[in-house]
Amino acid sequence: MIEEAPPLTIAPAHERPPAELVERLRGAPTSFVVDALGGSGALDWRIKPIVGRSVFGVALTCDCGPNDNLALIAAVSQCQPGDVLVAATGSFAGAAVTGDLVLGVARNRGAAGFVTDGLVRDLADLEALGLPVYAMGVTANSPGKRGPGAVGLPVVCGGRAVASGDIIVGDRDGVVVAPRERLKETIANLDRVRAAEAAMAERVRAGLKEFPMSVAARRLDPRA
Repeated sequence: MIEEAPPLTIAPAHERPPAELVERLRGAPTSFVVDALGGSGALDWRIKPIVGRSVFGVALTCDCGPNDNLALIAAVSQCQPGDVLVAATGSFAGAAVTGDLVLGVARNRGAAGFVTDGLVRDLADLEALGLPVYAMGVTANSPGKRGPGAVGLPVVCGGRAVASGDIIVGDRDGVVVAPRERLKETIANLDRVRAAEAAMAERVRAGLKEFPMSVAARRLDPRA
């Protein structure tokens, strides 16, 4: 006998990284965070800001699958202040995964933003809502609410693995995921990246006319 899959799987509450460590990444450009991670960590380049210019917070994941948002609705009910909802759709482009009403409830619960590898809808109302939204694009088509789906489990969104508790950093360049288990390493590397970038920027402002190859090599390895 083949049993039907449950419509939703909800993981136990995830461990959240210490707030003081999370704050060390706030305001960092995504390019700096990528360099601190060794040169990768960005989601699919097509995921760009639909509303707002930046997003930052702790990931709360949901796996919606194509043309469905039951898992997202369940994730909103688990959302805590400072969370960034990350909805994986398998890059489905046939319908939006959400609009202003679901994300309005998320904002009321203190969500810091929303990221998806799918589409959204209700653009004018999303803009009025003001919650940062990153997505592949916008469509008027609406999703179903049937499941199956999962909340709080690791997902693949925009070609990258994302787990609840990871740090989400987004700006106009896109979205980067800093894994929770690499947070201290990322912060240490980020301090070096910031110092190196500031020193090089000063040299450029002073009239530098040739990029030193030794600096180029160091940029490939933030530990250097």
